[in-house]
Amino acid sequence: MTTDSTAFADPRAFERAAGLLEAADRITVLTGAGVSTDSGIPDFRGPNGVWTTDPDAQAQSDITIYMGDVNVRRQVWAQRRAHRVWDAEPNAAHRALADLDRTGRLRALITQNIDGLHQRGGVPDERVVQVHGTMLWVRCMSCGLRTPTPEVLARLDEESDPRCTACGGIQKSDTISFGQNLDPDVILAATHATRDCDVFLAVGTSLTVHPVAGLCDMAMMAGAGLVIVNGEETPYDDFASAVVHDSIGKVLPALVERVTAAAAR
Repeated sequence: MTTDSTAFADPRAFERAAGLLEAADRITVLTGAGVSTDSGIPDFRGPNGVWTTDPDAQAQSDITIYMGDVNVRRQVWAQRRAHRVWDAEPNAAHRALADLDRTGRLRALITQNIDGLHQRGGVPDERVVQVHGTMLWVRCMSCGLRTPTPEVLARLDEESDPRCTACGGIQKSDTISFGQNLDPDVILAATHATRDCDVFLAVGTSLTVHPVAGLCDMAMMAGAGLVIVNGEETPYDDFASAVVHDSIGKVLPALVERVTAAAAR
């Protein structure tokens, strides 16, 4: 039995979104930090977001500041070790996207998140496009050596700014900081998936960070319907085919239930 749409704040909006997804053969999903908040990982720009509650935190994500200030690097490494991701578990939204993949209709899952919870929730790694990288790995900024993050964090008791074991270079999480370019191969994969879908589903993202937010424009120009599921309003709400402002952990599983039922018919 599928969820009754009257369980949501705007049943008509839910039905519009469900109808578009039920009719789609290829669904590309874009996720943001709002998908992981139910796993205990705070978002960045929300009312209780990292950058909202601590204005200095955004500066620590600047590559120039990071590379030039050892004290900033020490703070970042200490925060990485204390990050909630190490105890976090995939939530209902992550599991719902894995269910969507099992219907055969998930074209790709493009994510701005760096926590790896989509893969742990059951979405195959080859289906996930991580536009902002991953905090589960560390990269040397000199020689490019990649090391699992737990191996580097284990050295913090002895080294507050652990250097690369191969060349002694500065290391940082294998994520995109302000001032760094996005990986062109990753953006190409995201672009292909965006242009090759019937519905582009944006979940838990403010859609204010470009060029990723511009994927919505690209999808609509290619003829795809845009469906937005988010707790807050976004700049694309007026252009979307359907917008659902409600709990992501409640809405997304219900939408995927509808897609699963349609795929079984």
